[in-house]
Amino acid sequence: MLNGPSAVLSSEEIGAIARDVVAEGQAGRKQAASQKMQPLRWAQRHQAEAARALLWIVDERSLAREEAADLLSEIADAYDDDTAILSGLGLCLEAVRDIDDLNAAAPVHPIFQTAVEKLDRLARLNEGKAEQEEILRGLATAARMMARQRDTIAEDSLRKVIEINPRKSAHHYNLGLFYKTRGRFAEGVTANRAAASLSQEVVDSYEWNLGICATGAGDAETALDVWKRMGQKIELGRFGLPEGGYSGCKVKLAKRPLAERTADLDDPGEEETAWIERLSPCHGIIRSVLYHNLGVNYGDVVLMDGAPITHHTYGDQQIPVFPHLATLLCRNYQFFAFAGTQEAARQLADMSEELDGDAVIYSHSENFKIMCANCWRNPDIDHADHETMEKHVVTGRIAASPDIAPARLLDLIDKGIEKRGTCQLYAPDLCAAAGQLERERIDRRRFDLLTNN
Repeated sequence: MLNGPSAVLSSEEIGAIARDVVAEGQAGRKQAASQKMQPLRWAQRHQAEAARALLWIVDERSLAREEAADLLSEIADAYDDDTAILSGLGLCLEAVRDIDDLNAAAPVHPIFQTAVEKLDRLARLNEGKAEQEEILRGLATAARMMARQRDTIAEDSLRKVIEINPRKSAHHYNLGLFYKTRGRFAEGVTANRAAASLSQEVVDSYEWNLGICATGAGDAETALDVWKRMGQKIELGRFGLPEGGYSGCKVKLAKRPLAERTADLDDPGEEETAWIERLSPCHGIIRSVLYHNLGVNYGDVVLMDGAPITHHTYGDQQIPVFPHLATLLCRNYQFFAFAGTQEAARQLADMSEELDGDAVIYSHSENFKIMCANCWRNPDIDHADHETMEKHVVTGRIAASPDIAPARLLDLIDKGIEKRGTCQLYAPDLCAAAGQLERERIDRRRFDLLTNN
């Protein structure tokens, strides 16, 4: 086999190399795949068949993403007018992004913009020709992969593809997928319904996206029909949406999920992974009190996408982590920072069971610290003499629904502390909200002592 930069490879050699590379990549040996791919890389500029083989390799996720993106740039540089290669390249861009991490920022690699520009030009040049449908498919994918940067091109391309071939179910599904990830859920319902009606068989991805879009649009009847068709044990429940018995899971929340972004502000901002009480396959109530101000927090209802980003291991359990698709309902819970001490793990957090509703004392840190006993007794005295005593210091936030009066919440916490007798909790902002200003002053000194020590 010739393997130099000027090699001309036979069709048999190209096929054998490509199959070998894909086998290495699927076995997780991407470095070996990269090395075995090099003859095709050298040949692709003067052999379109080699370029097409490389597109297949990329589409099969056989290479590391950054190398795959660089490879696509080389192919794009070599081909300006080959509609099959450039259209295939556009479709391959899904393989060089982590599409499950839905809220990732817009990609910085230049291949995305290059592909959009080349395919947009080709689409105009081939207006009304047989090749236009293929070009528009590649253009729509390339534009959709650029987060919110090229939404107009993506949507226009998807719509034109449907105009050209309105009976192809996949075209309607792709438009519905675009609408889902842009928060246009009612339009997503329409597109996914069309996709399902044109398909000769039930397609899981069509069903999932229809159910998610229907939930996001508040179309409970459609969502309920979908989940029941999929064998889910589910009925109409809270918030006027379907609800069933599901295990808790986690959601990677974003300050700006993709569906709520613009081209001018096209990054997720701060992100935080939180537990949710899962109510349906695609929505639930946040059950972690967040560290960051994301505009969404404990008690709020969020919509999540269907494909998990990753899994977190808890003993023998693998807990899926889903991406935040949109916020369905902000319930305006009250939040109060606290600091306290306890003698046993979760002693303060476990008091949540004695609070009204779903109020919670949520610990963000439980760490043993050696504290000055004199400081503990009186934070105003000099620290010259240091005794040591072990204190289990906890900091976090208290969350409670807006219909719980702060005075009532504080009273319940006091009763829990009194019953235990071995822990303390200081929440100056809660004291202030309850109208206990003198207690607020005392609690703030002790809160500051614990949080600054």
